[in-house]
Amino acid sequence: MAAIELRSNYSCAYVGVPNIFIDQFMADANGEFVKVYLYLLRCMNSNGKSVSISDIADFFNHTEKDVLRALKYWEKQGVLSLSFDESKNLTGLCLHDLNQPATSQIEVAPLVERSPKAESPSRSKKVDKEATETLSAEVTPKKVVTPKREYTLNEVQNFCNNHEVSELLFIIETYLKHPLNSTEMNTVFFWYDTLHFSGELIEYLVEYCITNGHSSLRYMDKVAMGWSENGIDTITKAKEHVSIRSKAYYSIMKAFGISGRNLAESEMAFVNKWTKEYGFDTELVQEACKRTISATQKPSFEYTDSILTNWYTNHVHTLKDVESLDASFNKNKRTSATVNTSTASNKKNKFNNFQQRSYDADEMEKLWLTTSVD
Repeated sequence: MAAIELRSNYSCAYVGVPNIFIDQFMADANGEFVKVYLYLLRCMNSNGKSVSISDIADFFNHTEKDVLRALKYWEKQGVLSLSFDESKNLTGLCLHDLNQPATSQIEVAPLVERSPKAESPSRSKKVDKEATETLSAEVTPKKVVTPKREYTLNEVQNFCNNHEVSELLFIIETYLKHPLNSTEMNTVFFWYDTLHFSGELIEYLVEYCITNGHSSLRYMDKVAMGWSENGIDTITKAKEHVSIRSKAYYSIMKAFGISGRNLAESEMAFVNKWTKEYGFDTELVQEACKRTISATQKPSFEYTDSILTNWYTNHVHTLKDVESLDASFNKNKRTSATVNTSTASNKKNKFNNFQQRSYDADEMEKLWLTTSVD
């Protein structure tokens, strides 16, 4: 099985976790994703500096898709870079120096062939291909957003002299219960100056995130970027977006019986797809979730997605449309079964493929007794 060669754009002579990772990345990440990152750091300190997806999956007893979701998450956070070939196969991975700006493009070495494991080569290739295609399919291009920049001392002073911004900084510090450092202030200025968020919208953004248990400015920045990409630039639009998202979010968690955790980013991507791209209401999504549990006995966002994609393809918009689709399916199924039964009953084999004759047993006995043999 091919392995991904690991590289970094900084020197790593020991296994250590950067402070900035703990301070800015770890709190908002899924625990399983954090494990994958730590394992990659450990692999960077090994001699071979190469690892396969199956190696990581086996180490944590995960599926390869779980590992690829973790890699995709860290790529979005700017923690690492993934490299693909022309066929969209994952070919390499590079860990970034989190204390330095991320490079726009990082050269990653191609796959290195490794000795095969005991498992069947055909199965190994099939799993690797499936897992890589899953990651490639999940990576979607983002809308280009003006990158952040460091504001000069004069610009910072001008912001602080602005009554609305000055009051906004005070409100945010009150929410967070600590003074904002220069990086955090720069983020707030970015929302106000580049994303053109009003003070009222920024205050609502901070309140919304903290209410949902996220007090990290980095997390808030991701939400702000998401709102900007979706054209949410007023508090009215934001409240409408949050209302729709919250309703779908909690209804799906309830339908799946998920409690004690938040939905992972990959799971939220499915929710956004169903509610935004497909435009399904929560009632329809809940029905698909119930059918998933009935069929698989466990929550499966992938299985639910297959149901909803089928409904979307068949122009289903309401539960009544679902009933009609089910009725049509069952009718076709019954018709097909009837045709198959009829065909089977009319089949002839070598024993009955001739004209049948009827005989009288008594007459045959008399004929036998009266017949002389010369």
